[in-house]
Amino acid sequence: MKASCPSAGSGDVLIRVEHLAKCFGETVVLKDVNAEIKRGEVISIIGPSGTGKSTFLRCLNLLERPSGGHIWVDGRDVLDPRNDPNALRRKMGMVFQNFNLFEHMTVLDNLTIGPVKLLRKTRGEAETRARGLLALVGLAARENAFPDELSGGQQQRVAIARCLSMDPEIILFDEPTSALDPTMVSEVLGVIRRLAADGMTMAIVTHEMRFARDVSRRVFYMDEGVIYEEGPPAGIFDAPKREKTRAFIFRIRNFQYHIADEKYDLYDLKAGIEAFCGRHFFPAAAVADLLLVVEETLQLCFREGDAAARAGLVSGAGGLDLTVGYSEQENETTLLFTAGEVLKTILNETAESDGLSRALIAGMTRSLREDIRGGKVVLTAVMREPGS
Repeated sequence: MKASCPSAGSGDVLIRVEHLAKCFGETVVLKDVNAEIKRGEVISIIGPSGTGKSTFLRCLNLLERPSGGHIWVDGRDVLDPRNDPNALRRKMGMVFQNFNLFEHMTVLDNLTIGPVKLLRKTRGEAETRARGLLALVGLAARENAFPDELSGGQQQRVAIARCLSMDPEIILFDEPTSALDPTMVSEVLGVIRRLAADGMTMAIVTHEMRFARDVSRRVFYMDEGVIYEEGPPAGIFDAPKREKTRAFIFRIRNFQYHIADEKYDLYDLKAGIEAFCGRHFFPAAAVADLLLVVEETLQLCFREGDAAARAGLVSGAGGLDLTVGYSEQENETTLLFTAGEVLKTILNETAESDGLSRALIAGMTRSLREDIRGGKVVLTAVMREPGS
């Protein structure tokens, strides 16, 4: 029996999904996904890796055939064999992690081949439209370039323009910045922000949390093969209702690193902090200040000439734990150093050789304090904004 779409005729619902399931052999990836996407909405889809976010998008436009459930687009069941899946799929453009441009074609040709072959536009019509879209994404001067002559960020902007050239009603973005160097992320997100401002309907799988908060009307948090929690960005990021959502939001807001002794890997620690800062779009100056405060504080913990004693104190107390926390609401970055007695001396000792380190830490932090929590000493440093 053909399923009838409850939203047919409601006007503003572009996509409705009910009880969507997808299995790969014995592996269940999606088990009961229910969702609506309205015209003009921007939906960000977040969650841990492996929870079905990309599979959900690929099922929407039938790049993956669902194992069960229903998908309606504009009131038409895309899984009904009587409907033309290609016609329905053309309503949904998709931008992938990897750009998937035709390497042997120029930028202009990449944008015109689809409209000419599939939409039956003339070459002239397709080129006029393509040049307008290249101007929209800031690449009007690169129409004759080949993909390998462009940066990753430029290639992804071309991919977005190519998607737009097919006049989709909704664009699905599958982690569009994950393959990019951090310096190129902002240029791609800037284009997506422009599309959101122009009213384009979009569903975006992303790990860029500040971007998701800023650009979305609603956020889907996916876990356990379902949309585990959904709501406005303020609700999901500031006051999630369910346990796994709260745990995920805590993890993305905090970077944690355990140091067993003085032989810790400083380069690994710095790389982790830089990746965390990149996800939250920290300015370069803020990243540099944060790394300097961390390094100087740890040098005080493991002073030359006293490293063995301090290593014993830290190891005996279970090591030293560093937590970098960021609050979007307060725009505040906090460092927590948690260990045993070793931290009590950082603020109070007056060794002449430590004066420069203390001065640097004091100059780059708004406050420093020590507390006792659960038998551990916690040094809390709140960073100043660079230049303040």
